[in-house]
Amino acid sequence: MQRFVLTLSCPDRTGIVAAVANFLLERQFNIVDSAQFGDEANKLFFMRVCFAPERSVQVEAIREVFKPIGMHFNMQWAIHDVAIKHRVMLLVSKFGHCLNDLLYRHRIGALPIEIPAIVSNHRDFYQLAAANNIPFHYLPVTKDTKDKQEQKLVELFQEERCDLLVLARYMQILSPALCVQLKERAINIHHSFLPSFQGAKPYQQAHDRGVKLIGATAHYVTQDLDEGPIIEQDVARVDHAMSVEDCASVGRDVECAVLARAVKWHVEHRILLNGTRTVIFK
Repeated sequence: MQRFVLTLSCPDRTGIVAAVANFLLERQFNIVDSAQFGDEANKLFFMRVCFAPERSVQVEAIREVFKPIGMHFNMQWAIHDVAIKHRVMLLVSKFGHCLNDLLYRHRIGALPIEIPAIVSNHRDFYQLAAANNIPFHYLPVTKDTKDKQEQKLVELFQEERCDLLVLARYMQILSPALCVQLKERAINIHHSFLPSFQGAKPYQQAHDRGVKLIGATAHYVTQDLDEGPIIEQDVARVDHAMSVEDCASVGRDVECAVLARAVKWHVEHRILLNGTRTVIFK
């Protein structure tokens, strides 16, 4: 059965839901799932509708007939064919827990994506990539070669027709220009000690301060380092009896779960931007 997802945001006013519902009814599209949110502070309306046609239809045809409604309500909207999977490039450095977790979820079908490439500035995970039959690209970077390395990264992203870049513990800062180019198409994960414990050995710093909660944040990448729109966060408790490595192990588990949820919601078209915030229809 074909399924499509309509997402939209626009100035809030009466008639939006009725217009969408009538549009679907007139074309005998069955609503499978629907969610909406009105932001009273910003006077904006957000909606996600998953629907199924009774007869086969091309997504381009649906988009064309929806255009007048989008224009009438001044919408930012998109209609996606659920059968078309996102092509996701994974970036990693020397910590492989998030990479391994995403690959496992992809392998068992829990993450509906295609992974055409794994890129790293280290060689550590070429065997893991090979075990999953995914091309591994070693792109080393130094202070003097950073611009050229990033250009190769962009070229690979374009050649592989990728839709999303996931920084699965990739410990290099993307240039402002690339952040702009990949707006809303790049997701990062980091521990939630920031900005309290920055720099080297954050878990050692946290352990020394006796923290009781360890967390992780997944967010869209922007020019403001680690301050892009937040997609997902979670925490886990730790205590005085745990070693630094125990705390780091808990942190790795949280990072894996948070990043996986963020990627899944993105590729299922569940995230809408609301300024510097996100609206997520789970």
